[in-house]
Formats: sequence, structure tokens, C-alpha cells
Amino acid sequence: MANLWIKKPLDKLMTEAGDSEKGLKRTLGPVNLIALGIGAIIGAGLFTRTAAAIADHAGPSVTLGFIVAGIGCAFAGLCYAEFASMIPIAGSAYTYSYATMGEFVAWIIGWDLVLEYAIGAATVAIAWSEYLNKLLDYFGWQVPYEWCHSPFQSMAAVEGGVAVSGIMNVPALVILLLLTLVLIRGTKESALLNGVIVVTKVALVILVIALGWSFINPANHTPYIPAPTTMVDSGGVTHAYGGIMGVLGAAGVVFFAFIGFDAVSTAAQESKNPKRDMPIGILGSLVICTVLYILFSHVLSGMATVEDFRTHGREASVTYAISTYMPGYEWLAKSVTVAILAGFSSVILVMLLGQSRVFYSMSQDGLVPKAFSEVHPKFRTPWKSNWIFFVLTGLFAAFVPGDIVGDMTSIGTLFAFMLVCAGVWILRVKHPNLPRQFKTPLVPLVPILGILVCGAMIYGLGKENWMRLLGWLAIGFVVYFGYSIRHSKLNRPGGS
Repeated sequence: MANLWIKKPLDKLMTEAGDSEKGLKRTLGPVNLIALGIGAIIGAGLFTRTAAAIADHAGPSVTLGFIVAGIGCAFAGLCYAEFASMIPIAGSAYTYSYATMGEFVAWIIGWDLVLEYAIGAATVAIAWSEYLNKLLDYFGWQVPYEWCHSPFQSMAAVEGGVAVSGIMNVPALVILLLLTLVLIRGTKESALLNGVIVVTKVALVILVIALGWSFINPANHTPYIPAPTTMVDSGGVTHAYGGIMGVLGAAGVVFFAFIGFDAVSTAAQESKNPKRDMPIGILGSLVICTVLYILFSHVLSGMATVEDFRTHGREASVTYAISTYMPGYEWLAKSVTVAILAGFSSVILVMLLGQSRVFYSMSQDGLVPKAFSEVHPKFRTPWKSNWIFFVLTGLFAAFVPGDIVGDMTSIGTLFAFMLVCAGVWILRVKHPNLPRQFKTPLVPLVPILGILVCGAMIYGLGKENWMRLLGWLAIGFVVYFGYSIRHSKLNRPGGS
């Protein structure tokens, strides 16, 4: 009879980690990993989800939401760093939970990570499409509304015109295709491209903070924490606005912006010295980006009004704020638009990389079909997995609104982080003498705080997102009991 709670032996994990001849190339150093993390972290969360958090949840207190999200990520990041330095193999939270909490929990996390990486890539591709239209507008061009929005979105009639409904988001589909081809070509090439993009977009984020600070209108920060109330967004969903619940809701929304640091851990099997480099990559990228986030959101919420972000400034919000409230800086709006497009490209790249590596590990364990771990004979990348996830992410990006897929990504990631925090605590109790290159401080306090803060953000995202998460997990249970448990290598006689 199959054992739902069978654990993957740590010595087997270490053997897999050391087998680089047949596996993935070890080409990434600490600088590559920090750049990989920053490439995933600074992107759609800062440039699009910030506006949604301001408009629907917290107003100017969105900065407090970033602080709450950053604290939750710090706790989870410390737990990730310990795991990544102990178990240097591709797979992220999936791999860690397989060694500590058993196969069924590992499956739940692996399935849940599809929300984080694949659906996250779709979210960013949708945001990429918004900013592409801003760039094209400078040249007097536009992608027609119906071909850059989902069928669930519509534009009201203007000046007696006819209301227009979306059909599919073509630009989002195109950027996913191009970056899938880059990933198939090779991880080293992807990391080099990402490094160039990271330097450019970080420089422009700092430039916006420095120049935009003098255009902050104090009235836009008053009251800093709006009085508690409720509001209905453009999609008809009711949100708690203002007060503590507003801040928690904003934290859950902008949490999307912080998922890059755990994408670093999925590349552990491609790191030159994972025991040293993984904690540096995870925590280094997290610290740098948290500081930039708080400063940037303070400037953005101070330049434009809440009503701006609910209407004309909801899409391509950063470019809108600069163009409207920073006279004489049209050149900056144009430069930021180009940098954001490049930055979003690097985020999509890292998310697609992370997704294919999680399913690479799951496939090697027999939980998903062999196609997900088949490596290209020339490029030594999981090319079939890349194509499969292009189809999945493409469907979401082309036909689902950005707010829905963004919140699905956040809640899925938060749930995975809670299980990672629990896993560190469990492993400390059951295997206290295992060598750890990096040790999470104050265990069990830090894991408990990580679980509580991430749980509070899940609560703040509201019941609609809770139901979406439960629905996604229900589909995962069907797949696990219908396929995975019967093909699991550990559940076969002999466990191989």
C-alpha cells in the first residue's frame, strides 16, 4: 500500500546534488544568484501591484504593506537559506518538504508552486503588455484594446463611441514565447541577459526615487492610514480598504513583489558552490529590494492620488504618475517604460526558470511525467518542460485578467512559505545534528513568526482568493491520487 508520508532520504538528495555530469550545468556564482533574485523581485510587484494595493486596500499606507510583506519574507528567507545550504538541489520548497514532511505535503507544495512561478509569469506578461502599449503610444501606435486584454475585461464607451471588450492578450503571449526560447537555449545565457537587465532597472528605480521625491504632495499621504471601509474594484470584487485589514490586504497583494528570493533556491543544482552561495543569493537580493520597495512606494503614493490609481493610472501606473505629476520629465517616463519592459522580461525569465526546475525534480521522483525532466541533448536544459509551461502560462496570460492571476500567485506563494517555515522547525527537531552551512537563528521563534505573518497576509487577501486556492489544491489532489502516487519512485518496491 502506498505511503502518503514517505520521506526522501537526505543521503539520496545529496547524491543527486553531487551528480552534475548527467544533470544540469553548474555555472552560477553568488553574483549571478543575487542578480537572479533581484531580477525576479524588482518587477511587476513594484510597477503594477503597488497601484492595485494603493487603489483597493491601503492608500498611502501601502508602504506599511511592503514592510509587513518584507518582514514575512525575511523570516521565510532565513528558513529558505538554511534549507538551500543543506539540500543544494533543484526544486525549492518542494525538495525541502519531501525530505522533512513526506511525499503528500511535497506534492501539495510542488503543485502550489505552479501558482507562484507559472501563474506569476503570466501575471508579469500581462503587465508587460500594458507597458508595451505605453511605449508604442510615444510613437503614435497602439495595440487595439481587444487584442491586449482578456475576454473578461472591457473598456467603457468614450464620447459616444462603442464599448470594447477584450478578446485575447497577444503581446503577453509573444513575450512568453520569446523568453521560453531563451531558456531552452541555456541557463548561462539566461543569467547573462538577466544581469544586464538588472543593472539597468535598478539604476532607474533609484533615479525615480531621487527625482520623484521633490514632487511628493503631502496631501496624498493624509490620512496616512485611511479609515476602515469597504470598496468594490473594477472587477466587482469587494475589498477591505483602510485600517489594519487594508494594510494586511495590501501586504498580501504586494507580496507578489517578493517571490524572487526563493526562485534563487530553485537554481541550487546549477550553483557552483551552493552551500556558500545560496544564502548569499537569497538574503542579499531580499535586503536590497526591500529597501528600494519601501522608498519607491512612498514616492509613487505621494505623487498621484488614490483615485488616479483606481482609474487612468491603474495600468502602467509608474509611467502615468511621472507623465502627469512630474512636468519636464517626459524623458524619464519614456526611459522608465523601456526599463520596465526589460525588467519584466527578466522577471518572466526567472519565473519560467524556477517553474521548469521544480517540475524537473518532481519528474525525477516520478510524481509528474518523464517529459518534465528530459534534458535537451545539446543545451542540457529541460526543454520539453519549458514548452509545456509556455502553453499553460500563455493560456492564463492571454485570457485571464491580471488582478486575478496576481492574487492567485501571492496566496499560493504565501502558503508554500508557511510550509517551508514548518519544515525547518521539523528538521531541527528530527535531525538536529545534520551539517548546516547556514543556520536559521532563534528556531522555533523565526519559523513560527514566518508562519504567523504569512498567514495574516493570506487572511488579508479575502475569501475569494481562499476559494481559488482551495479549488487549485483540489485539482492537485485529483492529479496526485490519479497519477503521482502510482508512479512515485519512493513508493515503488525498493524505493527507486
